[in-house]
Amino acid sequence: MGRREELLKAIDNDISLISLVEDMVYLEGELEKLRKLPMIRVNPKDNSQQKATPASKMYKDFLQQYSNIVKILIRATGADASDDDSPLRKWMNEHISKE
Repeated sequence: MGRREELLKAIDNDISLISLVEDMVYLEGELEKLRKLPMIRVNPKDNSQQKATPASKMYKDFLQQYSNIVKILIRATGADASDDDSPLRKWMNEHISKE
C-alpha cells in the first residue's frame, strides 16, 4: 500500500479531504528532495558569514504547508479529541458564557 492509499484509508475516502491528501503526498516528495540540497551557503573566505539558500526557504514554506495539512486532517478524522478539552478552551467557554 502506497502513501496515498494509506492516507485515503485514514480519511475514509472523504471526498472533501482528497485534495488535501494529494497536496500532502506532493509536499512529502518535495520536502524529501529539498532535504538533499544544501540549506546554508558559507563564504569560503570567512566561515562566520553564512546565508540561507533558496532551498532552505522553500523547505521552510513547504514544511509550514505540510504541517497545516496534517493539523486539518487530524482534526477532520477526529484523531485529536484531546484538543476539545484543552484548559484554554475550558477557560474560554467558562468566561465567555458569563458575559
